[in-house]
Amino acid sequence: MSFSALAIRHVPFEDLGILAPVLAERGYSVRYLEAGVDAIDAVTLGNADLVVILGGPIGVYETGRYPFLEQELRAIAHRLRQDKPTLGICLGAQLMAAALGADVVSTGRAEIGYAPLTLTPQGQDSVLSAVESVPVLHWHGDQFAIPEGASRLAETPGFPNQAFALGPRILGLQFHLEADSAQIERWLIGHACELSLRQIDPAGIREDALRYGPQLERCARRAMEQWLDQI
Repeated sequence: MSFSALAIRHVPFEDLGILAPVLAERGYSVRYLEAGVDAIDAVTLGNADLVVILGGPIGVYETGRYPFLEQELRAIAHRLRQDKPTLGICLGAQLMAAALGADVVSTGRAEIGYAPLTLTPQGQDSVLSAVESVPVLHWHGDQFAIPEGASRLAETPGFPNQAFALGPRILGLQFHLEADSAQIERWLIGHACELSLRQIDPAGIREDALRYGPQLERCARRAMEQWLDQI
């Protein structure tokens, strides 16, 4: 059986990463939509069996600077109202939260690098139980509120809202479950200005990617497989 999947990509190096082979094995044919270039509308998103909204270095609230976000938000809201399988990662989760009526704000700080999650009781009963034991990649400064009716699944000391689920088919992740540790150099290059401004040494992230990457890939694969099973 074949399924269609759309992945909304905001910057080239933040792609499906380690989730791509899982989707291929499950029979999903993936097409990328390039945000700000390709048309992202309600019909296009509504026709896909699965939509994954990926990350990026802009804010949901920056519609004045990046007008395409308004149409993207409308299209996401339409899909979510239909309760169709949708996964959001970082900016993608923030877009989903905003489309569901929740606030998304800049915190004025950043969480960048590998660190573990603390799961809530609801998170421990969710697909995220597969990644509870391994540090995941964080790369964010904005934060979403938990949408009305959704469950809060995970937190870290600096960011209490790391994941939410609205039923079995809608999942938003602030952290980067998808990041391929073998491709981390693309992230370090792409975010070089931010790392420099925040005085973060890329060597530490590079070392952690080597240390945690293989285990994280196994755990992330298991989490994704469990989510695909339930949708």
